[in-house]
Order: sequence, then C-alpha cells, then structure tokens
Amino acid sequence: MQQDQNPGSTLTVLADPTAEPAVRQALADHGRLSVDAWEVAADADLYALGLSSHATVNVMLAVENELDTEFPDAVLNRATFGSVSSIVAAATLATS
Repeated sequence: MQQDQNPGSTLTVLADPTAEPAVRQALADHGRLSVDAWEVAADADLYALGLSSHATVNVMLAVENELDTEFPDAVLNRATFGSVSSIVAAATLATS
C-alpha cells in the first residue's frame, strides 16, 4: 500500500504489476475458458466463458504459487473469481 504524503489525503492501494499476468497465465493454464485468457476483457464474466468451480480452485492455487501468497478466507467466493479484475484485486489484497 502507498499513502500520499499530503495531509488529509486518502489511502491508495496500488495493484501488484505481476498480479494480472499471473492471473491470466493461471487462467490460460487451468481455467478451461472457451476463449484466450490473454484476450479476455478484465471485467468479462469468466463463468460465462467456461470457468468451472473445479477450474477456479486450480486457478487460485496457480496464482497463489506464482505470487507466493495466499488468498484470505474472506475472499474465497464465486464473485472473487468472476473476472480477471476481481481476481487481481483479491491477489493484490493477499499480497499487501
């Protein structure tokens, strides 16, 4: 996390620049999507593109392994793995 040094400013969380490529690689390797994981819009519905609950577990484990982190229990739900951007946000939360 990074905070602006100006008094009264709000806290800003910066995404880990390695998180999105790690998520996309995990989706490419384990997501069994009907489209190329590298071409999916960040907010596209991954479940509509073929992600299953079983594949979700494999994607999560691959992201955790690549980023050397662990997703907090509080984010282990369907919504977290519904899009690239939501997985990246959860992975970033896990690494902060």
